[in-house]
Amino acid sequence: MPDKEPPLISLSTLRQDALKGEVVVVTGAGRGIGYEASRALLWLGANLVVAEIDGASCTKATSVLQREFGTDRVLGIRTDVGKEEDVSSVAKTAGERFGHVDVVLNNATALTVGAVRDTGIDYWDRGYRVNVRGPVLLARAFVPGMIERKHGVFVCVSSSGAAPFMGPYEVFKTAQVELANTLSAELEGSGVYAYAIGPGIVRTPGFLEGGSKVAALMGISTDQLLEMNRSAELSIEEAGAGFAASVALAAKYNGTETSSVQVLRDIGIRSTKGERTLDQPAPPEVSATLLDKVIRTYTEQAKGWKERNVFQRQWVFRDFKKHTGMSVDEMASELANLKPRRTGGVSRSATVVLNKLSSYYKHQSELLRGFEKDPRKLEEGLKAIQTWLDEIQDLLVSLR
Repeated sequence: MPDKEPPLISLSTLRQDALKGEVVVVTGAGRGIGYEASRALLWLGANLVVAEIDGASCTKATSVLQREFGTDRVLGIRTDVGKEEDVSSVAKTAGERFGHVDVVLNNATALTVGAVRDTGIDYWDRGYRVNVRGPVLLARAFVPGMIERKHGVFVCVSSSGAAPFMGPYEVFKTAQVELANTLSAELEGSGVYAYAIGPGIVRTPGFLEGGSKVAALMGISTDQLLEMNRSAELSIEEAGAGFAASVALAAKYNGTETSSVQVLRDIGIRSTKGERTLDQPAPPEVSATLLDKVIRTYTEQAKGWKERNVFQRQWVFRDFKKHTGMSVDEMASELANLKPRRTGGVSRSATVVLNKLSSYYKHQSELLRGFEKDPRKLEEGLKAIQTWLDEIQDLLVSLR
C-alpha cells in the first residue's frame, strides 16, 4: 500500500471536513475495499479504528494511514468480529482513545460459496459467523451509545440477488439488509441511521478467489463470469469511496439498500470501470415530453412509497428491489440519466431499465388484483397503471 495521490473522493461534491470529528470503526479495513473506504473516511475528516482480523494487514494498513493522515487519527485493533470478546475490546479501546464511536461500517466478510446441496454446515457456519453474527455483535456493542448521544450511523454491507452457487454468502449478506432495515425501524426518530450498501462487482483478492469457484461450478471461466457482470463492476477505490460517502449522506439512505454506484453518482463521480452505458446521453430526437411523463409518474409513485408507514415502506422497497434489481433511488437516478442532450446515443441498457420499470408496474397490477375487493377501486387502479405502462411503451418506441 504505497503512498498515493489524493483519494478519489477528493473529486466529489463533498466537503473535505464533511465528517470532521466523527469516529468510525471499519471492520475488515486491512486491505481492499475496507482500506480504501478508510482512506476516504479519513480524507472526509473522520477519526478511524482499523478493525482487522489479520494482524499483519492491520499493522500495515494502520501504519500507512497514520503516515498519511496522522497518528492521532488512526487506531488499529486486531479484531475477529465473530468473537464477542474481540468486539467488546474494540468498543473499550476505541472509547478510551476517542471517547465514543459514531459510525460502524460492517465491511468484514467471509466469501463462502458453493452449491447448497454439497456445502457442509461448518462452511455455512463460517459465513454466518462473519456475515451475520459479527454485525449483530457490533450493533449490540455500539448502537446503545449512539442512541444515548442521539447520533450515529450503522452501515451493513449487502450482496443480494440469489446468485447460483453463492448461497452460503448471499443468504447471510441479504440478512444484513434485513438487519439494517430492522434497526432503521427500531431507531426511527432517534438520530441514529441504519442502511445497507452493496459494493458491486469489485476485483478484490477475495472476490477473485470466490468468483473462480463459482465460475467453475457454472462451467464457465472466471473471465466469462466477470464479463457477465461487467456493467456492475467498480474499482476497489471506487467501491470504497462509495462506502465512505454514504456515511456522509446517511440521512438520505436511512432504511434503504443502496450501492456504491448510486452513491458515486450522488456525489458527482462517474465510474471508470465497466460500461456505464446508462450515463451515455440520450439522442436528441427522444421526445422530452414522453420522458418527462415517465419520470413524473415514477417520482410521484416513489414519493408515495416513502410516505407510507415504516412497515409498508420497507416491504415496498424490498419488493421493488426484488423485481427490478435496483433500489427506488437508483431507478430515479437511471431515469434522470436518460434526459436528452445535444449529442450521443442511448444504448440497449436504457431500454433494459425502462423494461424493468414496466415489469414492476405490471407486477403492481397483479398485486392490486389480489387484494383490492372494491370493483370500482380495482378498475380505477388498473386503469392508472395501464396509463403508466403506455407512457413507457411510447418512450420505448421513440428510442428505436
